[in-house]
Amino acid sequence: MSRDVVRTEAAPAPFQGAPYSQAIKANGFLFVSGQLALRPGEQGLVPGGVAEQTEQVFANLRAILEAAGSGLDRVVKTTVFLQSLGDFAAMNEVYARHIGDAPPARSTVEVAKLPSGALVEIEAVALAD
Repeated sequence: MSRDVVRTEAAPAPFQGAPYSQAIKANGFLFVSGQLALRPGEQGLVPGGVAEQTEQVFANLRAILEAAGSGLDRVVKTTVFLQSLGDFAAMNEVYARHIGDAPPARSTVEVAKLPSGALVEIEAVALAD
C-alpha cells in the first residue's frame, strides 16, 4: 500500500499549524482536507460573503489536486460544510461552475461553527494517478 503526503505552497498550510496534511494520496485516491477561504501565506479569510469564500476554497482545492497530479474533473466525492444552509444557493452557484458537467457525489451539512468564522469549508476525494 502506498501513502504519500501532498504539500503545495499554492494553497494554505494546515490551519494554525494543526497536525494534518493538505492531502494524502493512497492507493489510487487523493483525500483532500477541508479547505477554507484562506489565501496562501495570509491569516484572514477573503473578504465578502459565501460566494467569494467558495471561489477561494475552489482555488485551494484546485492547487492541491494539481500538485498531486489530479484535478477537479477527477473528484468523486465532496463534503460541503456551511455555517448556514441559508447560504446553500450562493455556494451551489459557484460550486456548479467549478465542478463541471459530471458532478461528484456530495454531502452538504450545516454546522454550528467553522474555523476563523468561515462560512464554508469543502473537502474532497479524487482519483489519483
